[in-house]
Amino acid sequence: MKNYVQPGENITLTAAAASSSGDGVLVGSLFGIAAGDAEIGDTLTIVTEGVFEMPKPATDVLAVGDPVYWDASGKLATADDDSGSNAEIGVAVTTAANPSSSVRVRLNG
Repeated sequence: MKNYVQPGENITLTAAAASSSGDGVLVGSLFGIAAGDAEIGDTLTIVTEGVFEMPKPATDVLAVGDPVYWDASGKLATADDDSGSNAEIGVAVTTAANPSSSVRVRLNG
């Protein structure tokens, strides 16, 4: 197929903010996990598919299959969509109780 470009699980873009490997990165409605470190203006590859262990607020409770959102200001996965302000990034694939500091998330891709 002549218009095919790439599979899409890894997207290379220009970093709008400094990022470290493993950080969540939200650009518009595109979310992924930084595959390496980057400073503003550097080339950055983000991984948009797969399951990642992500930090969350200790008080958030998530069950397997619950939607997970991205709190861009806190740089945390969260159960709270903040009245639509937080982008939905995937679903929980493990139970995360209160208190716990992380949850495994399957990204929406």
